[in-house]
Amino acid sequence: MPRYLLAVTFEDGAGMPPMTEWTPEEVQAHLDYYTALNAELTASGELVGGLALTGPDLAVIVTSDGKTAPVRTDGPFAEVKEWIAGFQIVDVESEERAIEIAGKVSAVPGPGGVPTRQPIHVRRVMDVAPGDSDEMDSYVRTGEGPNLRG
Repeated sequence: MPRYLLAVTFEDGAGMPPMTEWTPEEVQAHLDYYTALNAELTASGELVGGLALTGPDLAVIVTSDGKTAPVRTDGPFAEVKEWIAGFQIVDVESEERAIEIAGKVSAVPGPGGVPTRQPIHVRRVMDVAPGDSDEMDSYVRTGEGPNLRG
């Protein structure tokens, strides 16, 4: 079965205030929703794994030319909304099922129990990266190739 990455970003889909402005009860409801959804996906055998990540203000960007010591740039960074807040990897029958689960993730409650409508990025996971230029060309053009699961 194909695997998909469901990436949660800091981008706000419904004009929600930052979580630092939520009540403790609203934060708990948010976390409880994820706990219940992850339990459901674990029980169905679809959840491979997932983690929350630290915020962009604690992130580090590293660049290197391969010859000298890596260069470290500390956050915060300009486009915070584009940073991944967390992710889940699901092993499902189809892209449609991954999108259905992503819809549930997007509906996680925010202040007042209102769904956050956070955009969830859905990306297919490759078992092995393309090994040559022909495989890479096929993957870039079609998203398919000999190294994709499914």
